[in-house]
Amino acid sequence: MRIDIITLFPELCRVPLSESMMGRAQRNGALELCIHNLRTWTNDRHHVVDDAPFGGGQGMVMKPEPIFAAVESLRSHASKVVLMTPQGRRFDQAMAQRFSGHEHLIIICGHYEGVDHRVIEHLIDVEVSIGDYVLTNGAIAAVIFVDAIVRLLPGVLGHEQSAADDSFSRGWLEAPSYTRPAEFRGWKVPDILLSGHHAEIAAWRKREAERRTRENRPDLLP
Repeated sequence: MRIDIITLFPELCRVPLSESMMGRAQRNGALELCIHNLRTWTNDRHHVVDDAPFGGGQGMVMKPEPIFAAVESLRSHASKVVLMTPQGRRFDQAMAQRFSGHEHLIIICGHYEGVDHRVIEHLIDVEVSIGDYVLTNGAIAAVIFVDAIVRLLPGVLGHEQSAADDSFSRGWLEAPSYTRPAEFRGWKVPDILLSGHHAEIAAWRKREAERRTRENRPDLLP
């Protein structure tokens, strides 16, 4: 997979996406990641990318010219163009799974009061929001978006079953996990996990996953 990120803050994306599994995905060839500064596609001496909104109002709006120039220089027939914005469709695991099947993603990071709406009307394929809140800029959201997608690519995780067992992949949250020591400050690991009875352990994990989901995310249950 190739991902191009267009942002005003390249280092906000570059640093976290070069570490851990994201770095490994690039080293093993599962991911080709290119991070671009939007100002590269400006033509004025001051590299202006924003202007005041028509009709008045607070803040600034990202201009359409550099965004169109950037996407049109990177886009191919296989590209899917995504805008990170609070006004987008809410991102979830199912959406991450769908995006992981694309050959090429171009991600535009919104900033200020958003982008000129002609970008949305005539250039992008989908608006995506990572949650019902507002961030300082879309570069932070883009990192989360990319991480959630890339970890689903074949060969990125250490074990192929890991993604299938994640929270949300089966419709509920993951069961609790424990490791050594078996007793810590008087708190013991559940006996069932030390029993070696795999069928009973699987049944316990299913029950605990449902309980945890009911307590923390009842909206996920039927």
